[in-house]
Amino acid sequence: MASQANPGGGREASTGNLSIVVEKNPHEARLTELGVKSWPKWGCPPGLFPLKFDAQETCYLLKGKVKAYTKGSSECVEFGAGDLVVIPKGLSCTWEVLVAVDKHYKFDSS
Repeated sequence: MASQANPGGGREASTGNLSIVVEKNPHEARLTELGVKSWPKWGCPPGLFPLKFDAQETCYLLKGKVKAYTKGSSECVEFGAGDLVVIPKGLSCTWEVLVAVDKHYKFDSS
């Protein structure tokens, strides 16, 4: 999973055509436009979590720090508190949660 800058100033990691996109510290207006504060919340302690995304997830991390390793790759993308992250449908990865996560999230199956 190669890490590279994207046009929005965030980071992107990809395998094939599936990419995790990280938008670093988006403006409050962007978060309000997305309705982030109305999304459900989820949290987890530090540890390793293998995940398969059956729907696209968009999440905003309130707390925490994560390294996400895409299945079949030794490279990772890092994100943490203040980041808006989009994980594509169909992606399999392992989250190495370095600092306990608290996040708002939503799924979009389209």
